[in-house]
Amino acid sequence: MTQRPSRFAVFFAFGLVYLFWGSTYLGIDIAVEQIPPALMCGVRFLIAGVFMLAFCGLRGKKILYSRRQLGEMAIVGLLLLMGGNLTLSYAEKHVASGLAALILAITPLWFLVLDSLLLGDHHVPSRGKVGLALGVAGLAVLLWPQLLATTSFGRTELWHSLSLIAGSFSWALGSVLAKKWKSADVDPFTATAWEMVAAGLGNLLFAVVAGDLSHVIWTARGIGATLYLVVCGSWIGYTAYIWLLGHVPTAKVSTYAYVNPVVAVFLGWLVLHEPIDGYILAGSAIVIASVVLVTSAQVTTRPPIEGMSAVETTGD
Repeated sequence: MTQRPSRFAVFFAFGLVYLFWGSTYLGIDIAVEQIPPALMCGVRFLIAGVFMLAFCGLRGKKILYSRRQLGEMAIVGLLLLMGGNLTLSYAEKHVASGLAALILAITPLWFLVLDSLLLGDHHVPSRGKVGLALGVAGLAVLLWPQLLATTSFGRTELWHSLSLIAGSFSWALGSVLAKKWKSADVDPFTATAWEMVAAGLGNLLFAVVAGDLSHVIWTARGIGATLYLVVCGSWIGYTAYIWLLGHVPTAKVSTYAYVNPVVAVFLGWLVLHEPIDGYILAGSAIVIASVVLVTSAQVTTRPPIEGMSAVETTGD
């Protein structure tokens, strides 16, 4: 019988996820000041993935899988950490870290839609539909100053803000495919390591094509921020997240989706002196409310066709 974890261990793991994942937006903002985004992401994820893969091997976990399974891991890694994280890193060259975190807080809304489309014939409950509508309204409030902007900087900020919506879709799609392709014989930590390795190689290839190596400036500040992202974001934060998924209901674990943006906004204000105006306050309240509605909504399936197994009802 598996021993139930102590309350302290659960609270400590939540604290690690809330703090370190919330602080990655600040870390990325600092890292890309002098290091091109693709190069930074490539270095970050390749280091994190190789060391995590080695750790899994030393712990006796299976690390070699079929070409199909490795291909699926690579696709998930590219969607999550290239389509999602690289987009974020480029956007933070022009968008405040706190605002970027708030825009990406809509990711659970994409989960609700993609779960319905890719994981069976689902029915989205009324609470989820209200959450989706609120999320769109919250985004409109957050982006209102950029929508009205007439300067070149304002328009650039708007386009990079909109790119974050596409990035959140890529992250959600990768996550849903990971769930769809989940196999009982695949260790989640090993799968994550391969996903990071694939994303690291993909980002480095993009960096070479983009000519990042010719205009990178290695500074102690940038290297320190990148190492922070490797250790605290990729290793500690993700390990705590996986541990929580195995010991705490998914609905509770998903609270990171609306706690992390608050942490990111606070750290952006405290460290980088990013402004917090009425649009940020109002938009964040609406977006977070929408995420609470969506993550607490039960997604149910219709009765299965005779001869086919029912898809399990999920609440995440």
